[in-house]
Formats: sequence, C-alpha cells, structure tokens
Amino acid sequence: MGATTVATLECAKAFSRIDTIVINALVDEEDGGGPAVAEDFERLNKMLPSALSSRDGAWIWRSPDKARTSFRAIDRTVIEASGFSSLDVAGLAAETGAKNVEFNIATAVSSSRRRGEPKSTEIILELAGESHYGQRLQSRHAVFHPGGAAALTALGTSMIIERLAGLDGPPTQPGLYFPY
Repeated sequence: MGATTVATLECAKAFSRIDTIVINALVDEEDGGGPAVAEDFERLNKMLPSALSSRDGAWIWRSPDKARTSFRAIDRTVIEASGFSSLDVAGLAAETGAKNVEFNIATAVSSSRRRGEPKSTEIILELAGESHYGQRLQSRHAVFHPGGAAALTALGTSMIIERLAGLDGPPTQPGLYFPY
C-alpha cells in the first residue's frame, strides 16, 4: 500500500536511526472491497500463509501460529491481528535500515464505527530507534481514511504519481521506482 510506505517514511524523518517498524492495519469488516480484493487476499493467504518479517536483520517467515498478535486501534481498543506479507516490509527495511520490520492486519469493527460513524481504514505505525539528538525515540502514528481501504490506496498511489511527475519537487529521472 503506497500510503503506508509514504506515511512511514515521513514519520521516519524524526529518527537518525530506526531499529523497529511495526505496521498494524485495521480494515473494517464492512469494507470488504470488490471481488478482485477478496480474490487477491484469498490467493495471498493460500500462497503465503506465513508472514515475511525481519528480526534482528534476518529475514524470517512468521508461521500462522507465530504471526498472531494484537494491537491498539486509534481508539485504543485491542484488536486481534495476524502477520501479513506486504511489500512494505522489504522496502522499508531496505530504505530505513531497520533490523525489525513487520506488518500485521486485522478485519474488525473500525474505531469510527465504534463511535457510530461510517466505516474507515486505519493504519497504526510504530517506530523505535534513536533521535537526531542521540536519545532513544519511540513514536506511534495513525493513518486514517473514512473512505476505507480503496480510498486510502488511491491516495497513496496519487501521492507517488505526484512525486514521480515532479508536481511536488524536481521531476524524477526516467527509470523503475518504488515508493521509497
């Protein structure tokens, strides 16, 4: 998801060194997306039942039983999740040098629906490392979109295209690029 990578890299600017990145995504259970999304998730879960992660700089596959975890949603509700193999893991590890990177995903009632509002998608970004002043630094950020997962993905894609087209800085030279 482009929005995940773009947001994480923006949050990473506060660090001189990043040791750990944990991404937790909550997709509202009413935000199933279209048939293509359902098919993609089903295929990914069959092909990659384990979640690619980085631990102490080594690439590992968290098996389904070891990939079970939980996180706090925006409203601090504890959400049960499982590891997910996302391209963000490899890209962010390479770009930031973080030795510990994982992505977890859950389908449940989103924080906005618990407040009686429409469904939303929320991504919680947790980073740990060292500040530019040499002190230990931990941060927690939330990316939230009331339009759901498709709208958040479209926003991330738009931000990446804007960068490549040079609409927010100098034009990007021809080549193959990833969000980072």
